[in-house]
Amino acid sequence: MSADPVPLEETLVAEREQWPDGPPHELFKRLRGECPVHWSSKMSEYPEEAGFWSVTTADDVHAVSRDWQTYSSATGFTALTDAILPLELGQAMFIGMDPPKHDRLKALFQRGFTPKRIAEHEPAIREITRGVLDRLEGRETCDLVTDVAQPVVARVIGSFMGTAPEDDEIWARLMNTTLGAGDPDLNPEGVQTVMERDVPEIFARCSALIAERRENPTDDLMSVLVHADIDGEKLEEHEIVMGFFLLVAAGNDSTKATFCSGMRALLEDPEQRQLVLDDPSLIPGAVEEALRMFPAFAHFRRTATRDVELNGAQIREGDKVVMWYVSSNRDESRYEDPDHFDVRRNPEHQAFGAGGRHFCLGTALARLELQILLEETLARYPAMELNGRPEFAESPFINQLKTLPVRLRP
Repeated sequence: MSADPVPLEETLVAEREQWPDGPPHELFKRLRGECPVHWSSKMSEYPEEAGFWSVTTADDVHAVSRDWQTYSSATGFTALTDAILPLELGQAMFIGMDPPKHDRLKALFQRGFTPKRIAEHEPAIREITRGVLDRLEGRETCDLVTDVAQPVVARVIGSFMGTAPEDDEIWARLMNTTLGAGDPDLNPEGVQTVMERDVPEIFARCSALIAERRENPTDDLMSVLVHADIDGEKLEEHEIVMGFFLLVAAGNDSTKATFCSGMRALLEDPEQRQLVLDDPSLIPGAVEEALRMFPAFAHFRRTATRDVELNGAQIREGDKVVMWYVSSNRDESRYEDPDHFDVRRNPEHQAFGAGGRHFCLGTALARLELQILLEETLARYPAMELNGRPEFAESPFINQLKTLPVRLRP
């Protein structure tokens, strides 16, 4: 007999033991049904911090996302804890701002992510992907996370930002240790090293890039940021650094995460994989289904600016309000058989946010990268097999595999 479940009023959603193999989908299913806006009284890893509200249904996540006046991104950082990055650094990124400043700054970044600019990158992204797959020639096995996804996404975002190919591994390491700070493999030295070691290195490397672009402007996004003019003012150096960090972090982690989890789903379901192999026109739909089931970031957070009621919960001014995309994207009221990976579903989802001003800037680039990665990998290795147990990063924030061992051919 299984033990009785812990009462929901005693449940702490973000505790590490809840996430041994990725998101606790059974817990979120229970929350959606019994307590869709749930209070966790604390986080054991950060005992000095107050608890938080978990928002678990698609409708409620949508409501919070679109009401920035009530649920602010600027009065508290967008991550669950305030302990990793100081608030002033979070507020230097447009993801940590509210309008009107958010809108002005995001519009500047959007110059680098226009549909035209992204479409122009398609041949380069395909060439990068094929080049990485070429390195596997002659090998029987590999790890899709470290041998395929990481080098592809690092070079793609590096080409947008204007960083050198030889620095891809350095930037990937910095993003992995910062975003995966609690994972013993991604950051063996622990959370405290983020501010002591990683953030200073990010600032030093970015400052060198900024100085270089001031002297020699190019057409990359770093140059756009360095020479930008917002209401007659240049961006301050820490705003450029944190904007750069935001884009490089998202570019490294998001596509890598969803591609690897999507490939795992196809490897574990031969019927779904065969559908895609027989009809590659299903790949864009497979991308959307992977985004729905495996959003790269499990949550983002807001902070309540006033007392408010949400789906029966009495939220107080200053409370943390956490939108769990890994739950809302499997909401039974939206999706039939939500835990089944179906390449023909072609769903709407909240992997890029749930509308409102903070909808993901890199949506078009992520979709294009995911499509190319799936197309090229499946075309090269249509009979690829799992070759061991995939491992999830230990994190309630980054929803990604840290290993995905495969056999390239039967």
